[in-house]
Amino acid sequence: MRVTILQPSYLPWLGFFEQMSRSDKFVLLDDVQYTRRDWRNRNRIRVGESWAWLTVPVLQKSRFSQSLLETRIDNSVPWRKKHLQSLRQHYCKSPYFENYFPRCEQLYNKDWEFLFDLCLETIHLLKEEIGIETQLLRSSEMKTSGIKTERLLSICRELGATHYLSGEAASDYISEKDFSSQGIELEYQHYEHPVYPQRYSGFVSQLSAIDLLFNCGSQSLGILKQSEPIRCS
Repeated sequence: MRVTILQPSYLPWLGFFEQMSRSDKFVLLDDVQYTRRDWRNRNRIRVGESWAWLTVPVLQKSRFSQSLLETRIDNSVPWRKKHLQSLRQHYCKSPYFENYFPRCEQLYNKDWEFLFDLCLETIHLLKEEIGIETQLLRSSEMKTSGIKTERLLSICRELGATHYLSGEAASDYISEKDFSSQGIELEYQHYEHPVYPQRYSGFVSQLSAIDLLFNCGSQSLGILKQSEPIRCS
């Protein structure tokens, strides 16, 4: 039983879904503090020879301790129209644009109040279209306790995890001993970003997984997992 626990993001990148594809259960850590200038409310798309942010404006003011679940979207800014136009403008000539853009339109035509709900919808959209079948869970709906590493261990115990798949950056604050003492094997993701054909010349990595879908369609899962040759057209 391999478990991964990650904070949700808006239109996540390939590494997020690669971890998901390798897990039996994937837990969205949704009841933690909202972090500013992070991936919770933004991600990157390809724009010409470079990239650009798609950022969802949020209401913060002085509420620096607000949780992700409490974070509301600032709908006084026409962000939905801007994001949809950006996707159309920069991907309309991509090979698989027509396959996925209608579902993007449905998403951006909805009214969103809370950031987490939007993030969850984008995760479901990308997960399903890529073809990942891993079960998604939410930490806020689980009977777990503790903070930091103890919280992770509590979630793993509740799910009966034998393996915990972590992002490589987490090695700064968790150790194998913490998990092995609970009979759980700690694994780290060492992800080598695949290079695949993009709409514009050259290649830009670390983009939202929507870039992979628009460019490679049904081949996206194999490319994501680096389990098949890259021959998109």
